[in-house]
Amino acid sequence: MDVEIQQKLEEIKEQYEKLKSLFDVKAATEKIEKLTEKTLSKNLWSNPSEAGKILKELDGLKKQVEAFDSLKKRVRDFAQLAQMYSEEDAEISELKKEADQLNGDLRQMNLKFQFSSLEDFKNAIVTLHAGAGGTEACDWCEMLLRMYMRWCERRNFATKIISILPGDEAGIKSVTFKVAGDFAYGYLKSEAGVHRLVRVSPFDANKRRHTSFASCDVIPEIDENFEIDIKPDDLKIDTFRSSGHGGQHVNKTDSAVRITHIPSGIVVSCQNERSQHQNKAQAMALLKAKLYALEMDRQKEQSQRRYDKMGQIGWGYQIRSYVFMPYRLVKDLRTGFETSNVEAVMAGDIDGFIEAYLTKK
Repeated sequence: MDVEIQQKLEEIKEQYEKLKSLFDVKAATEKIEKLTEKTLSKNLWSNPSEAGKILKELDGLKKQVEAFDSLKKRVRDFAQLAQMYSEEDAEISELKKEADQLNGDLRQMNLKFQFSSLEDFKNAIVTLHAGAGGTEACDWCEMLLRMYMRWCERRNFATKIISILPGDEAGIKSVTFKVAGDFAYGYLKSEAGVHRLVRVSPFDANKRRHTSFASCDVIPEIDENFEIDIKPDDLKIDTFRSSGHGGQHVNKTDSAVRITHIPSGIVVSCQNERSQHQNKAQAMALLKAKLYALEMDRQKEQSQRRYDKMGQIGWGYQIRSYVFMPYRLVKDLRTGFETSNVEAVMAGDIDGFIEAYLTKK
């Protein structure tokens, strides 16, 4: 057996054993049988909300068992093939590619089973704000938006921009968007914090090196039926004309809505829907999610409050540095994970950073 293939096989076996310890297939199968029995009940849809939860849980468990069985078969097949090939075989390069892919899929599934919080399974609401750096920071904020959108494309996650505020000259000052998909919040919570960029500015005629900052805030989307007490007197609601890209109707009416929650100081806005009513409903849903996240922070007694720290987008608060010049390096300051492949990172390849954060946490 080829030495490199042998090493890869050992890594695959290690990841597979870890997966078996995390995922109880027998328990999952028994739960599927019980939930299936419930779906056959004549009274299932007497409570549509509860029925929806049952069907969603059942579908999720079935997907987990199917994914586990698929990986189990791939591990067995790879182990058999590894014994058949030697270093001289022409197909050895393809076998190495399959080993890397299989190992990556095993690591990803292991990460999913490490999610323990109920919020980890929810959709995510991401807000990016340009910080210190002026036009540079606005351009950096737009670059981060493009990076996350491409990451979502890689995972087949659906995205929807809720609100966007363009920069004065280029880029964007802020943007809020929703990411819908399995474990969207569980993955993206690792991105919350300040991101620092060092590069030669394309806006500087003297080609000097500039440092820019942008913040990323990530909160879980709450259930539509979630009730939270918000007093009307605590809200300040303003309407304004959309400043972002849109159709004729969007730009000619005061359909955009901004809501300020006076006690907490949280401000949310929505401008991408066609009517003021739709924008208000979306903004209220966003406000509820932020208030929920704020309350979760309080319950966990965190010393650094989410929205207090978001106002300090500059030196001393960055979680990750992206250096384009004088060398090329992206490094996460919390985990030490780094890569010199800047182009891949900006194209959405941030799984290494996410995995390092989740594993360490």
